[in-house]
Amino acid sequence: MAQYSVHDAKTQLSRLIARALAGEEVVIARGNSPVVRLAPLTSPGRRRFGALKGRIAMDARFDEPLPHDELEGWNLP
Repeated sequence: MAQYSVHDAKTQLSRLIARALAGEEVVIARGNSPVVRLAPLTSPGRRRFGALKGRIAMDARFDEPLPHDELEGWNLP
């Protein structure tokens, strides 16, 4: 684990980012206390169409109009 002061991190930020992207653990400290760890973001991955098929069920009344009393609660013109 490489530890750097805030001042060093400010002056070497590009280099520290490159080290973190290469897999090195980079820690920034205030005084002798570690406060931040630089780590690469993980990509969320591709979403697959239909991945939740069969896991979500819609009520049979989903497309029916809302009852009058519920519509009044929305204060629509």
